[in-house]
Amino acid sequence: MHTKIKEFRAKLNLTQEQLADAVNVRRETIVFLEAGKYNPSLKLAHDVAVVLKTSIDDLFTF
Repeated sequence: MHTKIKEFRAKLNLTQEQLADAVNVRRETIVFLEAGKYNPSLKLAHDVAVVLKTSIDDLFTF
């Protein structure tokens, strides 16, 4: 899995911690998501996309 979370997060000047707080997960979860080492649930993928003001399709390539 490839993600663009880091790029979208950087555009909004959000830290990993801020994004994690916004979607109610630990910062480590965001680290693993950005590294492509964690497949998120549909809810988490949706929540991240909403916070980053984009779509799930733009964030994740499976």
